[in-house]
Amino acid sequence: MNILVSIKQVPDTTNIRINPETGTLVREGVPSIVNPYDVHALALASLLKRLYGAHITVITMGPPQAEEALKEAVEFGADRVILLSDRKFAGADTLATSYTLAEAIKYLAQEAPFDLFLFGKQAIDGDTAQVGPGVARRLGVPLITYAVKLEIIDQEKKEVIVHRKTASGVEVLKVTLPVLITCDKEIADPPFSPLPELIKAAQTKPEIFNAQRPIPYKREKLGLKGSPTRVHRVYTPQLKSAGDILFVSEIGVSEAVEKIIAVLKDRGIL
Repeated sequence: MNILVSIKQVPDTTNIRINPETGTLVREGVPSIVNPYDVHALALASLLKRLYGAHITVITMGPPQAEEALKEAVEFGADRVILLSDRKFAGADTLATSYTLAEAIKYLAQEAPFDLFLFGKQAIDGDTAQVGPGVARRLGVPLITYAVKLEIIDQEKKEVIVHRKTASGVEVLKVTLPVLITCDKEIADPPFSPLPELIKAAQTKPEIFNAQRPIPYKREKLGLKGSPTRVHRVYTPQLKSAGDILFVSEIGVSEAVEKIIAVLKDRGIL
């Protein structure tokens, strides 16, 4: 089985602060972590490798420091790790990000087609849940979102059963590989990393792909140029104070109505 896992290094949202003047996230001094849902996607890939044997390729798009996220992926058993890093990738929205990732995956698939594509259900810094589906659309493969369980029922026929969350319960779907799955936290628990994998991770240097090599990206589809959406401002909404409560049983209907009218007039509503 050939598995592709896409991960993202994100700011630890427990330490997020917002610049009140610029309305942007303050990233300086904020530790970065592997997106938690991506960790569970990695855990599923690691489990499948232990149970059935698999080759795991992990990719991420980000600045040079995202190399640390790929080292963590090696601790999970990743066999090949690739960093897509170039200033031209910066500022990408979900459309440009899905294009950048999909083109890299298509390039890698020329060596050996992938059976299973694993993404976290969403990134905790953007919460859009759009990149996985966007990549599936660009690759032309079936998509199953919010997966909480995967069962392989026939290795030769490459048939799997996937359980996914819905608003009304859980759907059980049977699908033939290849398929792209976005993973929720219930899909698999992070494994204990053995010492050889920890040593391997410490010594790992990921392959670096940029905007020119080895993939001839279309410049107009990358980064800010390829992003039709912009984040204008990020802010923390003000908490609304509790309103006044009038107990009609205590003051009577007439007095309650008079007080409500007075408040409405004071606020210019009436």
